[in-house]
Amino acid sequence: MLAAAATSANPASPLDALTVGEFTDTEVPEGWARVNVKAASLNHHDLWSLRGVGLPAERLPMILGCDAAGVTDDGQEVVVHAVIGDPAAGGGDETLDPRRSLLSEVYPGTLAEHVAVPARNLIPKPASWSFEDAACLPTAWLTAYRMLTSRGHLTSGETVLVQGAGGGVSSAAITLAKSMGARVWTTSRDESKRAAALDLGADAAFEPGSRLPDRVDLVIESVGEATWSHSLKSLKPGGRIVVCGSTSGPNPPSDLARVFFLQLSVIGSTMGTREELLDLVAHMDATSLRPSIAARFALPEAREAFALLDSGAVVGKITIAVA
Repeated sequence: MLAAAATSANPASPLDALTVGEFTDTEVPEGWARVNVKAASLNHHDLWSLRGVGLPAERLPMILGCDAAGVTDDGQEVVVHAVIGDPAAGGGDETLDPRRSLLSEVYPGTLAEHVAVPARNLIPKPASWSFEDAACLPTAWLTAYRMLTSRGHLTSGETVLVQGAGGGVSSAAITLAKSMGARVWTTSRDESKRAAALDLGADAAFEPGSRLPDRVDLVIESVGEATWSHSLKSLKPGGRIVVCGSTSGPNPPSDLARVFFLQLSVIGSTMGTREELLDLVAHMDATSLRPSIAARFALPEAREAFALLDSGAVVGKITIAVA
């Protein structure tokens, strides 16, 4: 079958580790289901995999991709939940299973004509949704939704600061937070990305490190060292910061005196559960939200799609039409 896979690791030039070609078709273990992929979308996780992060040489070649929507062999239109884990092992939350993984880490991913996943990892695709829209949700949008809801406990009327407007999680968080009744501020070094964030629904966009008009209730943080100090200083007493990534570095100065004196909450968040994916789809249906798609490619054009993702020049999702 046609697929896009990591066939080596190249930290300096990740696209040199990418192969788009024919690979062995999907095996379907007992209790799993095969999905004929109609559309997939890219995430920075895929680029990290090409750099060799979390993907050791013994697992290569590995078909990339976490996100997909498609049709099962028995004709159901579905969205694929990317977290492969046992909810029972995580106290009811598969993201807390110590052995959990994402598609394309241990098991082949979604950038292929077919993907196999545990049957519980499938949720119904609403009939009114396109496959491309549905394929945008399982990683970036689900991560943002969990950060805002079950981890960040956002309530209507609060003010949210989203650091780094150009990222997939950040752009999803802007749209979702606005739909939940929040005042939304964001930052970006790039003037065009600040403008794009306003189009997504942000109330204001600032340069990184700017003094804000007021302190905020919640910060959505995925950048790390470059924005961490600003994130802490932007919070009201008793405010919350939810962190899901550290693209600019994982070890910023902690500023513990500020954390304890102002009683700030620092909360980690990773991906989301199947139930949260169901809730996300229901929320977006009820509010008529759809993902912002920055660019569309076909699977044979995956290299061009990855090059665009690596450039950092887009706000929103990059989708891959498979069939």
